[in-house]
Amino acid sequence: MTTNPATTKTIEEAALRIRPLDREAMAEAAGRLDQLTKPPGSLGKLEELAIRLAGIAGEAAAKPPAKAIVVMAADHGVCEEGVSAFPQEVTGQMVLNFLNGGAAINVLARQTGAEVVCVDIGVRGELADDRLVVRKVRPGTANMAREAAMTREEAERAIGIGIDLAGELAAKGIGLLATGEMGIGNTTPSAAMLAVLSGADVEEAVGRGTGIDDEGLRRKRAAIRKAIKLHAPDAGDAIDVLAKVGGLELAGLAGLVLGAAAHRIPVVIDGFISTVAALAACRIAPLAKDYLIASHLSEERGHLRALEELGLEPMLRLGMRLGEGSGAALAFPLVDASCNVLREMATFGSAGVSVSQG
Repeated sequence: MTTNPATTKTIEEAALRIRPLDREAMAEAAGRLDQLTKPPGSLGKLEELAIRLAGIAGEAAAKPPAKAIVVMAADHGVCEEGVSAFPQEVTGQMVLNFLNGGAAINVLARQTGAEVVCVDIGVRGELADDRLVVRKVRPGTANMAREAAMTREEAERAIGIGIDLAGELAAKGIGLLATGEMGIGNTTPSAAMLAVLSGADVEEAVGRGTGIDDEGLRRKRAAIRKAIKLHAPDAGDAIDVLAKVGGLELAGLAGLVLGAAAHRIPVVIDGFISTVAALAACRIAPLAKDYLIASHLSEERGHLRALEELGLEPMLRLGMRLGEGSGAALAFPLVDASCNVLREMATFGSAGVSVSQG
């Protein structure tokens, strides 16, 4: 399988740039939290998040960052197997909806003051709109039930696109990223990747996605089993897994995670698809895991297993399964809250409040 040495180098360099969290900043943040006018640990996960954000930023009381939600869009050849309740042209139609501000992610992004960056990394057909970031690797993957979803070189190109985009957003002053996606049929490659990377049974990994019926679920499981048997993706090589049974938006989001971590930018991951992409990123560069914030637990079967593989606990449980980055957007206010607690709360000393003696 061919590779592009320049793209391979981009991935390797990004992985090497990811540094461990700043333990001194984390200790300083933890010490300050214990001095604030509250019982120690009483803000629960907000305190844990504040400490980790300090470790990422390298300072104990960083202000709430500028935010962007990156929605990677691509199509999937495996839709030929009848694995989705929606026709494939919905991918492009929804991209236009994102650009026009009418989707759920647009509403939630406006509410949280975040920018939505929509990327065509593999949509079938041409979408003419100046607001769209066009980085198309190919017009959708091949049908993985019959041939590899893409070549290794294409998977690496898609990862490189995500890495480069993270750098571009960092240069614009974005300090917090969220992963979103759009691609009819994309829970199928996500479930296939989870089964390979985690060793989970296909039954455990595969859910109903957009709401397929029992027969559709049978076809989906069969397509995934066939693809895994046909291509024998290497569980120890996440890029091989992405190429053989993955998707272009999954590879792009994996690259986004790597690029963000290389720039010390935290990433709020959304639901099942985003989490599987993050899992692939962490198999490429394990240190990237420290830069991930799990937003919510999706209703999609397999999401909990994917989070467990990453050792992450979601902040929200809202029964959602939309994708687009919607759950990640809802977690943005919690990130802001954790930053502001450190910056704005009074200490016992500054407020003149007596400290309990037991």
